[in-house]
Amino acid sequence: MPKSLVIVESPAKAKTIGNFLGKDFVVKASIGHIRDLPRNATEVPAAYKGEPWARLGVDVDNDFKALYVVSKKDVIRDLKAELKGVDELYLATDEDREGESISWHLLELLSPRVPVKRMVFHEITKDAIEHAVANSRDIDYALVDAQETRRILDRLYGYEVSPVLWRMVGSGLSAGRVQSVATRVVVDRERARMRFNSAGYWDVDALVSSAGSATFNSTLVQVDGQRLVTGKDFDENGVVTRAGAVVFSEQQATGLVTALAGKQFAVRSVEDKPFRQQPRPPFMTTSLQVEGGNKLRMSSQQVMRVAQSLYERGYITYMRTDSTTLSQTALDAARRQVRELYGANYVPDKPRMYVKKVKNAQEAHEAIRPAGDNFRTPDSVARELNIDELRLYDLIWKRTIASQMADATGISVQVRLGAIAADGLDAEFAASGRTISFPGYLRAYVEGADDPEAELEDKESVLPALSVGAVLDVAELTAKGHTTSPPARYTEASLVKKLEELGVGRPSTYATVMSTIQDRGYAWKKGTALVPTWTAFAVIQLLERHFPRLVDYRFTASLEDDLDDIANKQQERIPWLNRFYFGGVDKTQDPGLKSLVHDNMGGIDAAEINSIPIGNDPDGVLIVVKPGKFGPYIKRGDETASVPESLCPDELTVEKAIELFAAPKGDQPIGVDPESGLDVFAKNGRFGPYVQLGRSDDSDTKPRMSSLFKSMKLELVTVEDAMRLLQLPRVVGVDPADGAQVVAQNGRYGPYIQKGSESRSIDSEEQLLTISLEESLVVLAQPKRGRGQRSAAPVAPLRELGPDLASGSPVVVKEGRFGPYVTDGTTNASLRKGDTIEGITIERAAELLQMRREAEPRPKKARSTAKKAPTKKAAAKKTAVKKTTVKKAAAKKTVLKKTVKKQA
Repeated sequence: MPKSLVIVESPAKAKTIGNFLGKDFVVKASIGHIRDLPRNATEVPAAYKGEPWARLGVDVDNDFKALYVVSKKDVIRDLKAELKGVDELYLATDEDREGESISWHLLELLSPRVPVKRMVFHEITKDAIEHAVANSRDIDYALVDAQETRRILDRLYGYEVSPVLWRMVGSGLSAGRVQSVATRVVVDRERARMRFNSAGYWDVDALVSSAGSATFNSTLVQVDGQRLVTGKDFDENGVVTRAGAVVFSEQQATGLVTALAGKQFAVRSVEDKPFRQQPRPPFMTTSLQVEGGNKLRMSSQQVMRVAQSLYERGYITYMRTDSTTLSQTALDAARRQVRELYGANYVPDKPRMYVKKVKNAQEAHEAIRPAGDNFRTPDSVARELNIDELRLYDLIWKRTIASQMADATGISVQVRLGAIAADGLDAEFAASGRTISFPGYLRAYVEGADDPEAELEDKESVLPALSVGAVLDVAELTAKGHTTSPPARYTEASLVKKLEELGVGRPSTYATVMSTIQDRGYAWKKGTALVPTWTAFAVIQLLERHFPRLVDYRFTASLEDDLDDIANKQQERIPWLNRFYFGGVDKTQDPGLKSLVHDNMGGIDAAEINSIPIGNDPDGVLIVVKPGKFGPYIKRGDETASVPESLCPDELTVEKAIELFAAPKGDQPIGVDPESGLDVFAKNGRFGPYVQLGRSDDSDTKPRMSSLFKSMKLELVTVEDAMRLLQLPRVVGVDPADGAQVVAQNGRYGPYIQKGSESRSIDSEEQLLTISLEESLVVLAQPKRGRGQRSAAPVAPLRELGPDLASGSPVVVKEGRFGPYVTDGTTNASLRKGDTIEGITIERAAELLQMRREAEPRPKKARSTAKKAPTKKAAAKKTAVKKTTVKKAAAKKTVLKKTVKKQA
């Protein structure tokens, strides 16, 4: 009989650890959290439903006592049953605050009568697990307090602030301590793009060469001793901020090219500088998410999901960590592997020790690295891992190895050269080169590059040997125009990095935050960039004006500091929650969340909050955009117009708004039908744009309507287009064989031809208006295909994007029944909001394909044919029903006998 019960969080981890511990241990999973605060009113126990604090799940007037509801009663029942047959209990949940809290919850619910030990480890290897069993500890209640404080803090924040958003902006929205700040960061970047005014400037490129040497490129940097501007010399208003810098116009640049024609350049200076570049530290949670996004084009959630799988199966160490430290065992393993793979000269004299500078460092884990005392190379595990797991493992392995390799060294060269132009101007050009003399760690890993060896070549830009006074021939002179660009939108990777810099939130929560701000409708993806919605603008506008503290970067970061203090026993949980919720001694300086929310409600003007100014039209009338129930729209006085959801906020300029105002309005006809004299309308409806003949109130009959083809744009629809669409469904003719009508019509699943009960799909919507009877009969004569089946003729791709980053198969864009989609031949994924056939990249396509793969349903388990033995309760119930049935039958039989006797 097993002597010890070990409880971990996931079944996969339980299986791996069970193989290490042997028959004296039984390893079971809690399957994550086993209880939590109630999510809604239905989960509140009956005994508490009348309590005023029940909706919060936290009794704020009773030391913030939490109302916990068991979410996995069957798991607890099974664990209690297992506990009866063991001599000791090991709580082996993750070694972080959340894991410590789960162990505490298990202890509270199981109430074990056997000795309890806290078992911690940061990698799942046989040695690590055996060491954890032999070196157990007690539950760290300071960590539990910090985690429970965080949970209650987030509940109070969300449940107090979210109802304000429901009342003032829209239902279904939510606020969150980290989520709202992350949304503000995204909105602030879009505001900067909206304010941005681009500026133009010109320079000249010169392709030069010395005798017998290869050509190299140089760029004009000075004219008559005055420095030319570059893009970074302009502010967001397009004004030059660098004193003395000259803006070259197109006329000046082309004039200089003409004036330098036939001139030779002379080398004016050559400056050589040695450089030394150190490797980056091994991964922690945030840097793994950032590089996983940059190099592998994975979302934050994908990175963490794949990392979790690698950890639970014993390939990497714990993936939720703020540490960049490597244990002595890992240092020895990394240095040994570097020596074996690259040679002794790639190993520095001493191991590299990385001092973590991350704000709000949490637990003292190791960095994320390959598990074990001897790192397995990616090639050695390639057959054991799926494609995504292998790519992420390869990234972690390379970063770990590189962190213990020698510096990269080389020489950088800066050259100035120039000539006096025919018009007397002194033109000076600059060229730079870089030669890597010893690649060091770059042999293994280059930041943001998939192939270190290829990146090494890209990093080198070799200039020929040059000396001051040398004369160079000019092969080509080109005047080049440039335009300044607005700041780039955040991607998931760069947003994670920004939140880490601000000290907001925890690395372990960032993946969830990235998902939440998109699921809640605060942001959508254009390629890999996060674009805020107008709803996000309204929400942040409300919070900034009426609850500025709640989205203040420093205040939010200070909450993390306070939680750290609670974990380090420097602050106490209850006093801190009292101050946060009810306020400090000086309520004017420290009002507390409760009064902050309730005292501000009366001063919020919902109409003002939901009006985001765009600018004034030529007549000085203000144009605003508002997030509406059926999508965003612009407003100018009493005039309104819908805003396409795919239009990014920075693209909604005053000029674009005026264009939208000029587009056909749903209540204004675009013309008149010459035959019936009825007005013709082009409208935007719930299911997309459509045309309508006649007004709804013209008669008792419903006006004729027809959807626009996918190739049509609402603002370009003419009366002629509308009348052609209103022919549908169109009677093509009568089949001479049986006299049945043949009709062409558009349906939910695309255009098709129908005759009686027979129907066949056709290739395009335009065919609905042109297909003849003869062509229709040919289509109807073809074998019927099931929904989703393709015709025998292959569909030509609209674009070829290149090989998929995961499968390696070629990815193409095709037009399908439900719109354009990308496919690698096995998996299909529809293009989403913001994606266009012309603009989609291979990286975005790979992301869509990966999301589609992850969304595919798992195969259903086969139903067992063996009958389950009935429980005592079920058996008793069955017997009772049987007895009742027998009694009823007997009574019925008696009544029947009496009736027959009476009739006789």
